[in-house]
Amino acid sequence: MAKSKTKTSPIDLANSEYYFNRELSWLEFNDRVLHQALDPRTPLLERLKFMAIFSCNLDEFFMVRVAGLKQQVAANVSKLTPDGRDPSQQLTAISERLRPMIKKQNEHFEQVLRGLLEEQGIYLLNYFDLNVEQRTYLQNFYENHVFPVLTPLAVDPGHPFPYISNLSLNLAVVIREPDTDNELFARIKVPKVLPRFVQLPKELGVFDQQGKPVIWTGVPLEQIISHNLEALFPGMTIQECYAFRITRNADIAVEEDEADDLLSAIQKELRKRRMGGSVVRMEIEKSASEQVRSMLTREMKLEEQDVHQIDGLLGLGDLMSFLDLALPELKDAKWTPIVPPPFQRYRDYQGTNGASLSSEEKSESFFGEIRQSDLLVHHPYHSFSATVQEFIEFAAVDPKVLAIKMTLYRTSGDSPIINALIKAAENGKQVAVLVELKARFDEENNIVWARKLEKSGVHVVYGIVGLKTHTKTALVVRREEDKIHRYVHIGTGNYNPKTAKLYTDLGLFSCREELGADLTDLFNFLTGHSRQRSYRKLLVAPVSLRDRMIVLIQRERDRAEKGEKAHIIAKMNALVDPAIIQTLYEASQAGVQIDLIVRGICCLRPGLEGVSDNIRVISIIGRFLEHSRIFYFYNNGEEEIYMGSADWMERNLDRRIEAVVPIDDPNIFQQLKQILDIMLADNRQAWELQPDGHYVQRQPGENEQVRSTHELLMNMALQSSTVI
Repeated sequence: MAKSKTKTSPIDLANSEYYFNRELSWLEFNDRVLHQALDPRTPLLERLKFMAIFSCNLDEFFMVRVAGLKQQVAANVSKLTPDGRDPSQQLTAISERLRPMIKKQNEHFEQVLRGLLEEQGIYLLNYFDLNVEQRTYLQNFYENHVFPVLTPLAVDPGHPFPYISNLSLNLAVVIREPDTDNELFARIKVPKVLPRFVQLPKELGVFDQQGKPVIWTGVPLEQIISHNLEALFPGMTIQECYAFRITRNADIAVEEDEADDLLSAIQKELRKRRMGGSVVRMEIEKSASEQVRSMLTREMKLEEQDVHQIDGLLGLGDLMSFLDLALPELKDAKWTPIVPPPFQRYRDYQGTNGASLSSEEKSESFFGEIRQSDLLVHHPYHSFSATVQEFIEFAAVDPKVLAIKMTLYRTSGDSPIINALIKAAENGKQVAVLVELKARFDEENNIVWARKLEKSGVHVVYGIVGLKTHTKTALVVRREEDKIHRYVHIGTGNYNPKTAKLYTDLGLFSCREELGADLTDLFNFLTGHSRQRSYRKLLVAPVSLRDRMIVLIQRERDRAEKGEKAHIIAKMNALVDPAIIQTLYEASQAGVQIDLIVRGICCLRPGLEGVSDNIRVISIIGRFLEHSRIFYFYNNGEEEIYMGSADWMERNLDRRIEAVVPIDDPNIFQQLKQILDIMLADNRQAWELQPDGHYVQRQPGENEQVRSTHELLMNMALQSSTVI
């Protein structure tokens, strides 16, 4: 129950004590990911997956966020974050928080997961534990498959310290020349073209108590190399050998105002990324000598806080490969997305004389369902291919369709969406696609598809200078009985069939005239010289979204100040924007009940007396990555719900093109409200943010039924339709 407003002395809501640091909040999110790997309720191979995700997340965090902070320190930037830290203080705090997390990860893998894997017949052995036959096999494997690929690089007066590529695993080798007793240094890159974990033949692997070979026996590749170095350095004595791994600044900065050709500018920056920016992190075996560690630290211009000594295997992101093992009992139960009833109907129809519907008839039925009423899809519970993908595929071949317009932020390398757009252009339709070249780490992929689309006759544009296009929208223009109808899809996720199986996202299909007109205006804004400042229904960033969200929060505050019931529920990936946070604090002080479902970064501090007493923050972490955004406002009983692509972050509200749509259909409204209610009641995957910044995972009571968001939504989807 929300606490009513009390008369107190004014509080400075901009005070730094009321804000969490963005980077430290992200680390707390990644710690919740790591917990999935530590949680015995998680299937064993899924625990390895979360170990890998934790490590890969950290790689990107260092390549972008830590790299950016180090650049600010080098430039003597002293600007404080809302929580009152300068860049140098943030780097120190990151290091202090991160080290115990990394230690926890490595200890758990070495001391717990290795043993559990062996109980299931999966043995990841260390080289020194191998018997003679196993070593002989791996020596032959090394000579035939590894040795020819290796290139040792010496460091001496005639050989400068070599360039070390980003995220590469390397061996630092100290060798001694017998004639002179001189110690020399060499670096060997562990080749990525070979498997990180080399499997032994069944007959040479471990055998169980019944004398049968276990499922999998293997050894890390770097250990095979390090125990067979003599062939690389004949006549020399191997003194020391340690594995190390580095991370470089991989962010891209493009001065768009000075770039005549954005495509060429991005390509130029990608070449710089491949060459690599400055080193921002080094991971090295804990057993490495002080001499080797100091030399590497010095040569790569690092400080002590940039060096992480690892007691175990480096690069645990490679554990993801174990999910390829055919062991379904050690993974989450397979989930096959269902086809929602409206999209199933045309599959059940039959044409004349019982024949299957023609492509034209299927298309007519598909668009007819959307014309009849708005439709909601929720991935991965609902099939992406049978809904969003078919929306574009039918449009591509439907003779009544005149035009297709889409935004593409990220898509897969073999995207059927891309192929459908190409087919549409070949069929003579007007096709316009906005490809966001600045989608981080997908720039190169997007350039490839942009060129392929252009060659097929698609009109490709790259957005507006200074703004990323992050909105997920598609518009299909169709002539029906001499009248033009516009069909829209407005979503929260990328048009990517692969991530649609892993990320939870929402999509609205509609034929409402106002939405069609709004998307027409939005695409004219993106592709032409329009400077549209108002929309009929859509909330568009950076035009109207920020102001409207603040007004909606303030409206609830005003209701509460009058003694009326007031309630806000907001689900998003990140809450960072200081102005939004301050407005939420003001609403809480007035007595508004505020429930926030924030997957990742949350800079708002809940539960502070007199400031955020009425705010509760939870984070849902589970088998799917929560990615949808939903915003609910009670509005004195005239409830409103919005969904779209934007988080409450400055970049989304001010520096990106985003679209958020109000939900007018009462059935869809209830569906979205039910999703929010399920999440707020979760007692299995939900974590509650505490006033000190830590999260506590909810646990079901002794006689309480387990309420897991993802399990409940999968069961609901199964009950509503037919599995494809």
